[in-house]
Amino acid sequence: MSFTEQLTSLFIREDAIPEEYRLDGEVHQREYLCNGEMRQWAGPFQEVYSPVCIPGADGLQRKLIGTYPICTDKEAMEALDAATLAYNNGRGEWPTMSVADRIKCVENFTFKMMEQRIKVIKLIMWEIGKSWADSTKEFDRTVEYINLTIDALKDIDRESSRFQIEQGIVAQARRSPLGVVLCMGPFNYPLNETFTTLIPALIMGNTVLFKPPKHGTLLHYPLLEAFRTSFPKGVVNSIYGRGANTVPGLMQSGKVNVLTLIGSSKVANELKKMHPKVNRLRAVLSLDAKNVAIVTKDADLKLAVGEIVLGALTFNGQRCTALKIIFVHKSVADEFNALLSAEVAKLKIGMPWEKGVNITPLPEPHKPDYIKECIDNAIANGGKVINENGGATSASIVFPAIVYPVNEKMKLYREEQFGPIIPVVPFESIEEPIQYQINSVHGQQVSIFSNDPKEISDLIDPFVNLVSRVNINAQCQRGPDVFPFTGRKDSAEGTLSVVDALRAFSIRSLVATKLNDTNKGLVNEIVNNHDSNFLSTKYIF
Repeated sequence: MSFTEQLTSLFIREDAIPEEYRLDGEVHQREYLCNGEMRQWAGPFQEVYSPVCIPGADGLQRKLIGTYPICTDKEAMEALDAATLAYNNGRGEWPTMSVADRIKCVENFTFKMMEQRIKVIKLIMWEIGKSWADSTKEFDRTVEYINLTIDALKDIDRESSRFQIEQGIVAQARRSPLGVVLCMGPFNYPLNETFTTLIPALIMGNTVLFKPPKHGTLLHYPLLEAFRTSFPKGVVNSIYGRGANTVPGLMQSGKVNVLTLIGSSKVANELKKMHPKVNRLRAVLSLDAKNVAIVTKDADLKLAVGEIVLGALTFNGQRCTALKIIFVHKSVADEFNALLSAEVAKLKIGMPWEKGVNITPLPEPHKPDYIKECIDNAIANGGKVINENGGATSASIVFPAIVYPVNEKMKLYREEQFGPIIPVVPFESIEEPIQYQINSVHGQQVSIFSNDPKEISDLIDPFVNLVSRVNINAQCQRGPDVFPFTGRKDSAEGTLSVVDALRAFSIRSLVATKLNDTNKGLVNEIVNNHDSNFLSTKYIF
């Protein structure tokens, strides 16, 4: 049996799939959340096919797992109107609610979210082909993120509960919301990365328009009722349909105050230009990345290979933080490539429910063709696939390819492949990877592998001004979530971490007055009578 035939054999009959991992029937969504109502949809719908294929008379076919509404710009504008009304120029119930009461609403949502845990995990696995273990981790990490966000907001509010007196002025400064937030998440972490913007935007008092990603849409359906019953009407509104049809009108209205997008810099630029008052639009963006690993002649090659395989191929390399190009010193390149090939060969390929699986089906239907195109282009320009079976494909499964030597003529040198390919570039002078990063349009992270303190020091200082995070003898990654997560150039705008996200979706406002007996009396009466949710010394424990 050829290796391609072995890959094909990984796809099994539907009745052979372990029962505990099967969906409880297809999920046909015919409603969406708008203005506190689950509105019925009788129009066209989008079929959702899993990257998991089922063998049949016509060969391997992606499994239909459900459908969702293809709404129009009309429904999108109705959602915008609902969010705008709920915010009501900052006078709505939600933006004027006390921080303690907003926290209670988010805690209530989290409790209801936990009730849907298994259903959402299954949909993550089936919709995007993420392993059961990683789908579970994504859900649980999202809940942990929500709890950390609540704790961080309590800290911020406690710090803001006191008055400041300077130069005869007494003032209290707190963080207040910005308005209507348009939130769009990515397919690779459709729950976690969406919620790392949606939750802080909500808890700070903003109202939200939430558009699920193209791949990873159905998994949000079980949570819509939790949103509906946990927040005042119009605070959370879902938008379904083609982005090209639904989003332009929202931006052109000028009523969107914050754009948050995890995706393409090209799309972000186009959307920002649509807004009639760009100076009023705040953008919180996590975008493209082409993270570099640098393996020096003094690196621990075994350690470097282990971290690079994790960094380059976790979830098939479909992560913005993935290592997407590897620079290796020529003197150790042969040994490194041999170790890397051996380590990749150990990866388990299979269906996402299999225990210990590393390589799973790809959610994007055209991704296998794109990977082949990149490999063919590399070969045409002097590269080779150096690992056995690298690039072998069957339907939605592609075995990782290590391509060497990669040069500036190849697509893999510049393009973010977002898939299971590891491009390896040999270098002689350390200035080569530095110049690569200088010339790159991306600037998220770098990984440096070396045991020479002086060599590491000489790389840290230039790279901290070229990227946002320098990893020493470790893969690139987002977490822990309390660390700042951002990027330079086309890779990001704004900073996301538990605390930074709360700041990103709010602005400092203050109430101030001259310090005299009359004003002291006024302020004391307001505070003692608890007449204002903003001007308050209440302390949240």
